[in-house]
Amino acid sequence: MNGVQGRAEIVEHFPTTHQRVVDELGRRVVGGVWNPGDPLPVEDALAAELGVSRGVVREAVKALMAKGMLRVRPRTGTRVLPPEHWNHLDRDVLRWKQDGDAASLLRDTGELRLIVEPKAARLAAHRAGPDDLRVLHESLAAMEAAAAAPGRSGYVEADLAFHRALLAASGNRLLGSLGRAVEIALEHSFLISTQTPGAVEASLPGHRAIVRAVEARDPTAAAEAALALIEAAEREIAQSPGMPNATPGDAG
Repeated sequence: MNGVQGRAEIVEHFPTTHQRVVDELGRRVVGGVWNPGDPLPVEDALAAELGVSRGVVREAVKALMAKGMLRVRPRTGTRVLPPEHWNHLDRDVLRWKQDGDAASLLRDTGELRLIVEPKAARLAAHRAGPDDLRVLHESLAAMEAAAAAPGRSGYVEADLAFHRALLAASGNRLLGSLGRAVEIALEHSFLISTQTPGAVEASLPGHRAIVRAVEARDPTAAAEAALALIEAAEREIAQSPGMPNATPGDAG
């Protein structure tokens, strides 16, 4: 490990005081410690409880305001906003939902995929260029190699790369950005679904079908293959031993 990598890992495992306080307050909001409309404790009380300065608390509150989770008003103080105001594509919000409401995040992720990915596959069949096809083939090959490796190390990462490549191949930059935004939610979904016995082996033909259809310029087949893959993943999530405390129907 070189010095740069070492410093990067230290930063990753030891967040700044600011990020630690943002995480703590964000998890409390998502976890329902404070309900919508509730006031947060005053700065002095929060600072003393968390062992930080009032300035750190103030900056953390600003960060959560930017995510649509808090509102500060004169005389009424800092209050929690309802979830419909939150930026649910924010990476921090996704992480907090994964920690505090994993079953709901899995359901929302499955529904988003059903809405987005078949259409993205259809567009990719119309628009994908040589570089797009190359990346799709490379990510599929990485999935196949990981599936055959001991412990299937790297499979979820390769699967994420495939779905990012598919959204990018649609030629719609907003879809490409959406894929990056919801990567944490997709990773969580894939980690759960791949725990079902046989799920990894069963998913590979569906990914191959998408690549073949995109390469053949067959938008209908591409959309159908994407839809079938998502529906299979939903069934695998419902049966997964890693499924959070929820009934199978909660998976989608």
